[in-house]
Amino acid sequence: MRVVDQFREIESRLPADWADVRLVLTVEDPTQGERAAALLGPLGPGRSGNRVQLTVPRAGGRVEQLRRLLARVDRDRIRGELELVTFSESSPARPAAEQRASWPPLEEAWMTAVAALPDDWSDVYAEVELASSAQLDRGALLLAPVNPARPDRGLAFRFRVARSFGYGASTEMTRRCLARLDEEEITGRLSILRALSDTKAVATQGPVWYVGGKAT
Repeated sequence: MRVVDQFREIESRLPADWADVRLVLTVEDPTQGERAAALLGPLGPGRSGNRVQLTVPRAGGRVEQLRRLLARVDRDRIRGELELVTFSESSPARPAAEQRASWPPLEEAWMTAVAALPDDWSDVYAEVELASSAQLDRGALLLAPVNPARPDRGLAFRFRVARSFGYGASTEMTRRCLARLDEEEITGRLSILRALSDTKAVATQGPVWYVGGKAT
């Protein structure tokens, strides 16, 4: 069974108010353990040999992200067994600040996310969600070189990255801007919203995504 289908089966057995899950993917071929961990990189997994461990919160779109990453594992023909280790249920005593404290540094999150992309990726649409509204102005200034845009609501900045040509910040500039946020202890969560591979620009500056009816 595909690993993404194994997760759907696990999810169907969870209680309605589950908050997060701890999973272990045991890869059949030990030589593919590192690749599996890289593909699941945006979720911050740990690896020991052919066992990849990760904890996934239900909130913040992480479950849908997990499904997408597991589908990539399947596309790479990496076979394995996904097991549920434990889960926790929602509790009003668990503040959102506690979850934010577990977010990895933004530069590290960027490097991990890039490692999980296909080898021929060319364009990315990314988002950085800040932990506090008090950091919005400073965050916007530090991210200015990547030309960030603000969604209609929330504490997020969205921007494009072009690997070799076209419209978007370079990978090096993106990494440096995220490192600047880390240096000033501005906490955030990085997500790759969309990615394209091997695009060819013909009389254009690169691909255009339409999000909510607007070109990005």
